[in-house]
Amino acid sequence: MTGHLLVDDDDGIRTITFNRPDAKNAMNVAMRRDLCDLLDAADRDPSVTALILTGTDPVFTAGVDFKDVDPAFDPRARQFAINPGRALRAMRTPVLCAVNGACVSGGLEVALSATFIVASERARFADTHARLNVVPAWGLTALLPRAIGLRKAREMSVTGNFVDATEALRIGLVNHVVPHESLLAFTASLARQIAATPAVGEVLALYEQGTDLGLNSALAVETTHAANRPRFDPAAFEAAGRAAAARQRTT
Repeated sequence: MTGHLLVDDDDGIRTITFNRPDAKNAMNVAMRRDLCDLLDAADRDPSVTALILTGTDPVFTAGVDFKDVDPAFDPRARQFAINPGRALRAMRTPVLCAVNGACVSGGLEVALSATFIVASERARFADTHARLNVVPAWGLTALLPRAIGLRKAREMSVTGNFVDATEALRIGLVNHVVPHESLLAFTASLARQIAATPAVGEVLALYEQGTDLGLNSALAVETTHAANRPRFDPAAFEAAGRAAAARQRTT
C-alpha cells in the first residue's frame, strides 16, 4: 500500500480516507490500484457491513493525478484497467461517500459509483474533464445524467462549472448535506441504519443490473431473482423483523 490511503475499522464500518492533501488527494497509479484492492478486500470481508470513503481536508479527491501520467503511454493499458468506479459498482457491500470538500472529475465518478453520497456543507462538485481536454473513463457520462438528468449533466460536463452542496442536494446529486464537523459521524450513523441481512447485497445487485435494462426487462430480472431465492422461512422473517424494530428504537 502507498500510505496515501488510510483504513480504519469501527464495529463493522470500514473507512478509507484519501490522504494526499498536498496533491488535492489526487490518485496516482499506485493509489488507484491500492484503492481497488482495498475495495475488493472489504467486499470479501464478512465483518464489514458498510464502507465509508472520504478525504483529508480540504478536498475529497481531484481524481486522477495527471502529473503521474506518461504522455507516451497507451491509455487503454492503464487508465481503463485500473478503474475505481468499476470496482465500486461491482461491490455488494454498501459504500457511502462522505464528501468533505471539492469533488472533481474522477472524484465525482467515484462518488457517483457509490451507494449513497453525504456532503459536507463545504462540498463542491464539478466535471472538469473537457476543460483539461480529456474525457471521462470511469463512468461519468453514464452515471451523471442518471443522477441529475441529461441537460444538467451536459451543462456540468461542457462548462466545468462547480455545483455547491445545496444545489447538489436540490438536483439529486447527493442524499444529504450536513455541517462539516458532523460529516463522518452522520455518515457512520447512516451506515449503521443499513439492514444487516444478505438481502442488502441482492437488492444492490438488482439495482445495478436494472440500470442497463428497460423497464420490462428490469421487472423480469427482479421477479426471477425473487422466485429463485431460498424458500420463505417464517421464523427467520419474524426474527429479522424483531431485530429491525430493536435497531429502529436505538437510532
